[in-house]
Amino acid sequence: MNRVILIGRLTKDPEIRTSGNYTIASFSIAVDRKFKRDGEPEADFFNYTAFNKTAEFIEKYCKKGTKMAVEGRIQNDNYEKDGVKHYGVKIMVDSLEFAESKSVSSAASTKAEITGDEFADAASTLTEELPFT
Repeated sequence: MNRVILIGRLTKDPEIRTSGNYTIASFSIAVDRKFKRDGEPEADFFNYTAFNKTAEFIEKYCKKGTKMAVEGRIQNDNYEKDGVKHYGVKIMVDSLEFAESKSVSSAASTKAEITGDEFADAASTLTEELPFT
């Protein structure tokens, strides 16, 4: 069985291209490591490829920093260039979901913070508008 599920943040805006009738999205996600050792990176970076409807969704809604849960399968990404064989892997996307709410994502990207007072004001406004309190 070849299944992988990873959660991480987009490292840059996805690259979108078309080939014939296909829409293709290429992107990478940084996945934090649970345990860190001195001198080692704190995250691993994985390359993904998505097609058609999924690629169009990614183009429309996903930008650098978006936290996503991606499910797919690992595939070899081997090629030869200038007589040198290069080896790698990429993940072919089967499905994806946002891994945090839009409000959390927006707040993180703008570094906005909601204070307890602002939350209480919003809650009281909602309560005042309810017809059956």
